[in-house]
Amino acid sequence: MKTNPGRFFEDFRLGETIRHATPRTVTVGDVALYTGLYGPRFAVQSSDAFARALGYPRSPLDDLLTFHMVFGKTVPDVSLNALANLGYAEGGFRRPVYPGETLSTVSEVIGLKESSNRQTGVVYVRSVGSDESGETVLSYCRWVLVRKRDPEATIAEEHVPTLAKVVDPQDLAGALPKLSAAAYDSELAGSPHRFADYAVGEKIDHVDGMTVEEAEHQIATRLFQNTAKVHFDGLAAKDTRFGRRLIYGGHVISLARALSFNGLGNAFALAGINAGRHVAPLFAGDTVYAWSEVLAAADVGRDDVGLLRLRTVATKNQPCGAFPDRAGEGYDPAVILDLDYWAFVPK
Repeated sequence: MKTNPGRFFEDFRLGETIRHATPRTVTVGDVALYTGLYGPRFAVQSSDAFARALGYPRSPLDDLLTFHMVFGKTVPDVSLNALANLGYAEGGFRRPVYPGETLSTVSEVIGLKESSNRQTGVVYVRSVGSDESGETVLSYCRWVLVRKRDPEATIAEEHVPTLAKVVDPQDLAGALPKLSAAAYDSELAGSPHRFADYAVGEKIDHVDGMTVEEAEHQIATRLFQNTAKVHFDGLAAKDTRFGRRLIYGGHVISLARALSFNGLGNAFALAGINAGRHVAPLFAGDTVYAWSEVLAAADVGRDDVGLLRLRTVATKNQPCGAFPDRAGEGYDPAVILDLDYWAFVPK
């Protein structure tokens, strides 16, 4: 065969390393399109002048644009035949990325677990995104439910990895250059609230909503060169459980992050991903809302920034004034995303 049908669960081997194809040079065009799709308003990523005043050489990429570019490389080898992307852990953004840099990704298979129905299995990978010199810019773990080609097929070894529930904030402290907190203009940034203004346990309704259009989510997923069939092939999707295309889970993460500006406008840079779960699917025509909770605050020995541990919950077709959340052993039916992460906030 000349074409790539994608890997099925039984094609993976514990411990194998996968070097993913197609390095990607990220350009200002990608940044502009990302902004047009999601509307993020964080000042550091929006203004070269604002960023330079703090100590950056220019505006860095939105951290989630970096994440999506690195993630997209993995899809043809890891999740082309996936039914669902299940979760994330141990994510670390190691340094800012700037337009003109070339990103590539390598993944290691760190876990395999066949489903009890023998139709699918969960594949765990650790993916590392690097620049053209080989320096790591991002690493994270994810696990994905993948179809089996042959229900009777067996694999040589199963293993479920033990992953940290929280990334050590001290390990993330050096991800940003030394910044000038005095030069951080809160008025231009759009929010007066800095690190000390947030209290552990505080909940924030981000108020705004964004309705997702069919064209938008497909353009976004193509931007990241994510080729997963469930996002594009409408004909094949008619025979699935939902009968239609699923929106890429990362699209939801970027929407929730953009919405979080209203209330977290100075949480300008992501540092790490502790845990993430796509609770339910999103479809074109649905409207996304979000709320966040402050889980912890970490003073990591810097006089310019601190780290807030935030949990952002996204919903579909339900505003978040009542903070819809877990319900019993599950979730409120409106919840679609539960993301736990660290973000830098100026002091």
